[in-house]
Amino acid sequence: MSVKNKVVIITGASSGIGEATAKLLAKNGAKIVLGARRESRLQELVDEIKKEGGQATYSITDVIKPEDLKALVQKAKDSYGKIDVIFNNAGIMPTSPLSALHTDEWNQMIGTNLKGVLNGIAAVLPDFSKQKSGQVVTTSSVAGLKRFVGSGVYGATKFAVKNAMEVLRMESAQEGTNIRTTTLYPGAINTELLHTITDDAAAKKMAAQYNRVGISPDAIARAVNFAIDQPEEVDISELTIYPTKQG
Repeated sequence: MSVKNKVVIITGASSGIGEATAKLLAKNGAKIVLGARRESRLQELVDEIKKEGGQATYSITDVIKPEDLKALVQKAKDSYGKIDVIFNNAGIMPTSPLSALHTDEWNQMIGTNLKGVLNGIAAVLPDFSKQKSGQVVTTSSVAGLKRFVGSGVYGATKFAVKNAMEVLRMESAQEGTNIRTTTLYPGAINTELLHTITDDAAAKKMAAQYNRVGISPDAIARAVNFAIDQPEEVDISELTIYPTKQG
C-alpha cells in the first residue's frame, strides 16, 4: 500500500524527526495532521508543505493531555475523513544520573514519553478497531534496547514503549483488527532533544557524542516512510537506526 493519500497524524511535529517526517510523507502524497505545542511553528510547517503542493493541517497538542490527542484525531477525521496512521513521536530527554534526583524531570519524561504514547494509542484505537486497519508508529530509542549510564528513567520510558507496542501488535493479531505497529529505535539523531538536558555533566557528555556521530532526522523520516509504504499484510514491527559512526 502506497503512502500516497494515507492520513497520517504526527505528534512532536514542530521540529526534528516529526518535522522531517511530515515533509517527506507530504512530498510522497500523504495527508498530514500535525500535533505539537508550538502553534507558530506548526503554522509555518503547514504553509511550507502546502507551498510544495502537499496537504497538511494541525491542532495544538500536548500529548500529556488525553483530550488533546482526541482533538487531534477528530481534526484528522474532520479534515480528511479518516485516519490511517499515527506517529507517536513527541518526547523529551533530560538525562541525568539517578543520584542527581531530578525527580520533576523523571515525571516529565514518564508523562511525555510513556503516557503521551499511550494517550495516542488510546485516541486512535476505537477507529482502527472499527475499520479493522491502521498503523501505530512510535519513537522509542536505542535506550529502549540497552542500558546507558545516566539514562535510567529515560531508558525506562523507552523500554516501556517497546513492551506496549509489541503487546499492541500481538493483541491486534489475536483480535483480528489488522493494526500494524512499528517501533523505532534511533541512535544519535541531531534534534532539539539535547536542549531538554539540564544536568551540566550529562549535557556536555551527550553534546560531545552527538557532535561526533549525530546524523540528520531525515534518516528516521525515511524509515517511517518505508514502514508505512509496505503492503497491508506486512508489518515492519521494529527498526533500529544508528549513525554508521556510532559504536
